Amino acid sequence: MTDRLKGRVAIVTGAGRGIGRGEALALASEGAKVVVNDLGGATDGSGGSRSPADDVVAEIKKMGSEAVSNYDSVSTWKGGENVVKTAVDAFGRLDILVNNAGIIRDRMVYNMTEEEWDTVIKVHLYGHFYLIRHACGVFRRQRYGRIINTSSVAGLGRSIGQANYAAAKEGIVGLTRMVARDMGRLGVTCNAIRPNAGTRLSLSDEVKEAWTRAGMGQAISHMEQLRPEDVGPLVVWLASDEAANVNGRVFQIQTGKISLYSEPVEEETITTSGPWLVDDIFARLPPLTRHLANPPEPGRKAATV
Repeated sequence: MTDRLKGRVAIVTGAGRGIGRGEALALASEGAKVVVNDLGGATDGSGGSRSPADDVVAEIKKMGSEAVSNYDSVSTWKGGENVVKTAVDAFGRLDILVNNAGIIRDRMVYNMTEEEWDTVIKVHLYGHFYLIRHACGVFRRQRYGRIINTSSVAGLGRSIGQANYAAAKEGIVGLTRMVARDMGRLGVTCNAIRPNAGTRLSLSDEVKEAWTRAGMGQAISHMEQLRPEDVGPLVVWLASDEAANVNGRVFQIQTGKISLYSEPVEEETITTSGPWLVDDIFARLPPLTRHLANPPEPGRKAATV
């Protein structure tokens, strides 16, 4: 164990398994005291168990660091408040927030129910906000804080049947940028990661079935090679003082690869001296958009023109 985060207190949500567990262990290995939050539910958010959080706490203590469990759901205002309170009550402060908790309710958009949409948005996007909202009260007083949010490559159109999940994950990117702007002047950074790893969510039976039907069986084999624990080192760096100048940015992380995403930029611009007319749009936009292509059906190559 080294001391890059000695004296710091961290919260990791959804830390009982997979990526969250790896993040909690990585932070603890660098000296951080960790609140291990996990409801202990199934991949769809149902049920609950204290064992996942407690098991990770036991692992951290065996390493020689300090940790406590928290079992609150991040999908409620009170739950988010309680997670932050657990850190302050146990360790007297809070320095690092890693928002990782999540569920899936996969369904093709034309079959998705209102409940499936609402539940996923609530856990991911609302869950991020609730923790950020209560943690930032502490960070503001301390004039210090590190927030690491969890987006997904799913939001880039790299999955199937996850309109709810992708919408939540891209909402998290916008939330990250605005929190970075609001809190940066107070010594707080807020960044997001798009982790790519084989977990019980990314390799659930539902996901495997959907990918197989779409002719994407090779994606399953690839995902199985990506280890959840390989995400933790980037989180440690973003949580450290070495990354104090990094704010409002998005990284992709997987075994053997880290990518920094560029900020959104305008690809092409056309202007007019007055209001746009329909005829003007039809005349001037086609040259700017001829290179674009509608995504092909999964498993099929795009047609050439």
